[in-house]
Amino acid sequence: MSEGESIYKLLEEGESLLKDRGSKFYAYAFPVEELSEVEEQLSALKKRYYDARHHCYAYRLGKDGQTTFSTDDGEPSHSAGTPILAAIRSQELTQTLVVVVRYFGGTKLGVRGLIEAYRGSAELALEGLKREEIIPKVTFLLTFPYDRTSAINKLLHPHPVHQVTADYTDICKITYWIKKDDYPLLADSLKQAGWSWKVMEED
Repeated sequence: MSEGESIYKLLEEGESLLKDRGSKFYAYAFPVEELSEVEEQLSALKKRYYDARHHCYAYRLGKDGQTTFSTDDGEPSHSAGTPILAAIRSQELTQTLVVVVRYFGGTKLGVRGLIEAYRGSAELALEGLKREEIIPKVTFLLTFPYDRTSAINKLLHPHPVHQVTADYTDICKITYWIKKDDYPLLADSLKQAGWSWKVMEED
């Protein structure tokens, strides 16, 4: 993912059926985070469509979409898996699996026809599905005396921080998150003010 590019994950599953010259393309879209989930969904579809000749699929994993895979499963090279992956990429999705099951209808579609059918069916399965943006962020912990709460709030106010947890006692422990792009400026403000903090998670 290049700097400034938005990327999204699915919040629900989708499916579609595309027919072309007798062939049927059953497409299924799934939100997935791990390879084990990919294997689970693929196994279930292969059992359901045990008599289909082709179970072509592609996935994109990782919060930056850095892990990708596609397979043509017996179709001509780059005529199925690659177009499915292209459909996922074109919608700026990651943590996404799309499987397209084909039943041959007796008429050959040619490589161009296959590319259009596989990409088209994948796009239909993804169309209109709920999704949310994946925001790279830094989660950090601030620990400070209760009587310095006002000073901390004043320092944080100009920055777009979001509170996660709060433990207000004599020594307060507050966890926040902030977009990764905004973190350097906040860190500089905390450092100049003499506050120490602990980064809990960075993604």
